[in-house]
Amino acid sequence: MSDPSLGAAVRGAVDLSSLRNRPAPGASGDSAAPAPEGAAVAVPSLVLDVTDDTFPQVLELSRSVPIVVDLWAEWCGPCKQLSPVLERVVAELGGRLVLAKVDVDANPQLSQAFRAQSIPMVVALVAGQPVPLFTGAVPEQQVRDVFAQLLQVAAQNGVTGTAVVDGQAPAAPSEPEEAPLPPLHAEAYDAIEAGDYARAVIAYEKALAENPRDEEARAGLGQVRLLDRVQGLDLQEARAAAAAAPTDVPAQLAVADLDLAGGHVDDAFGRLLDLFAQLPADDCGPVRERLLELFALVGDADPRVASARARLASLLF
Repeated sequence: MSDPSLGAAVRGAVDLSSLRNRPAPGASGDSAAPAPEGAAVAVPSLVLDVTDDTFPQVLELSRSVPIVVDLWAEWCGPCKQLSPVLERVVAELGGRLVLAKVDVDANPQLSQAFRAQSIPMVVALVAGQPVPLFTGAVPEQQVRDVFAQLLQVAAQNGVTGTAVVDGQAPAAPSEPEEAPLPPLHAEAYDAIEAGDYARAVIAYEKALAENPRDEEARAGLGQVRLLDRVQGLDLQEARAAAAAAPTDVPAQLAVADLDLAGGHVDDAFGRLLDLFAQLPADDCGPVRERLLELFALVGDADPRVASARARLASLLF
């Protein structure tokens, strides 16, 4: 499913009118109105076992909450692989979807209505209309992607209710668990939280020694080096020292670091570029290195970096 419009999604889909019109056990002849947009809708479970007889209730529920229909059979190996994935992803969505499981062997009318030529087959119901999704056991990420598109289709058609299991409060969609940090990254984070930036520098340097392409370690190293340099510096004292010695490299570097740490990017770049222009060529190396380090911290996409790089190039050549 890729087109987020219901009309396009159901073009050529199955006709469920005969099942829709069959009265459900214990139901009155009048159809319930769909829930208001975003409203909670009580359900016995987020995963329902559906039969030929109870399907009209599910069809009616789809006017308020999108339904995912899992057509399966006990003998079907791929079904046993896919069904737990569907249940897990639906549970994580916290009631934004309901899963309806249909045993095709026990419910031949539903199997025929959905034209289930092979299983597992997964179809959605939105506002009483079938939306074909996929056939076969697909990877979990593909399931997530398809369900995200399904929610877009449903929202565009006003089906935005949340299913709430009877007696429970609406559940918020669960956040995916973050992957654990690599050991040296974790060591650096612990050091940063403790204010021990020198130890964090060592951890990131080890990470880069192990993997020179570790861009997260490279970015982290630049940040903690800056934090380590400015830790304990007094801004007023540093500015006074730099003003008293305009070509003193350590004094100017210290103020540039403090400016960048305080968000004054142009001031930091301007100070170091002015210093670079005044110094003899043999003394410019530390200033150039600090400029390149600060450029990397701010990022090449920042226009201030592009402007400062252009001026540095003109000073070099």
